[in-house]
Amino acid sequence: MGTIAGTSVDTDVVVLLARASGAALRTANAALEPLGLRARHYAALTIAAESGGVAQRQIGALLGLDPSAVVTLVDDLEGRGLVQRLPDPDDRRARLVTATADGIRLLERAGDVAREVRQAALGALSPAERETFVALLRRVVG
Repeated sequence: MGTIAGTSVDTDVVVLLARASGAALRTANAALEPLGLRARHYAALTIAAESGGVAQRQIGALLGLDPSAVVTLVDDLEGRGLVQRLPDPDDRRARLVTATADGIRLLERAGDVAREVRQAALGALSPAERETFVALLRRVVG
């Protein structure tokens, strides 16, 4: 393939990230489907479980989602009894999203699936390269 503006599909970071993200999300969605989850559900549930309570806007910021998409996502999880919205003790106008006991149990099951997805997605890398890759991704997402 030729290049445009000095880049190509093999070297353009935006294209490479889009390809890697798309492949990982397709694999994750297919693997999580038997649990009734998609990658976004898994990510939001993980955030809610690890935080002990998080504002919807924070979930949106961490996942790069539009607020309306976060509302739908949390509504889905809440409808299944996996999360609940509780009053924020520091701001009576706000609600915090927290994982329920059912949500944590499902997340434990989904964690096994996620490990398999990670293995498939990063299988071409050595263990040291995987650690470096994850550390670099953390820096990129800041």
